[in-house]
Amino acid sequence: MPHSRLRLAALSLSLSLIAGGAQAFKFSEEEDKSKAEDQARAQRIGQLVSVPCKKQLKNQKIMVIIAERTSNGFNTTQSRYGPHFQAINHRLRALGLKTYTQEEIRAQIAQAELEAHFRNDPDAAINASKKLGASFILRGLITTQTGINPVLKINEVAVHMGFTLVSAGGKTLSSVAARDESYSGTDTLGMALTLVNEQADEVVAKLYNDYCRAAGAK
Repeated sequence: MPHSRLRLAALSLSLSLIAGGAQAFKFSEEEDKSKAEDQARAQRIGQLVSVPCKKQLKNQKIMVIIAERTSNGFNTTQSRYGPHFQAINHRLRALGLKTYTQEEIRAQIAQAELEAHFRNDPDAAINASKKLGASFILRGLITTQTGINPVLKINEVAVHMGFTLVSAGGKTLSSVAARDESYSGTDTLGMALTLVNEQADEVVAKLYNDYCRAAGAK
């Protein structure tokens, strides 16, 4: 092989190795960044759930209800939000808190009374809480906002899920939000579930921290 061809082959191999090395470095950098973010998140969660929580407070029951804001008001059909409910409910129980099942809630609370919680109707909400015997209510509300992405010129859907923890008397103890965006698709509930599953650990940790501090201070 002539020297010029040897030099060309060597140069080609060098460039390939450099490009491959740069790509590997990029992946390694992104992986390190992801690990650092996961570690920071785990540390935040650990600090939040380390707050002392009175045994008496842990024995009081929380009613978890979820609704979706629509153009016609609120959809409070609890069976529609089973997976979202379980994602939150499971984590609350894992922290030692007492909650009701969806079946218990549906058996005792009428749809109109559930809607009262989201309409901020305090009297109706208090009556519903008394009927079930709940000391606290955790409301999860799914809202969406649609539009056109100004850069990509395609449909854009923003999904927001807010959680508000209130006492049976209506006093707000904690408010935590999770938000994500999708540039296409109409599966709002599916996106909301993905959002909850991705952020539920930190969301519940914040709620737990506020619950133990604010409710325990009474």
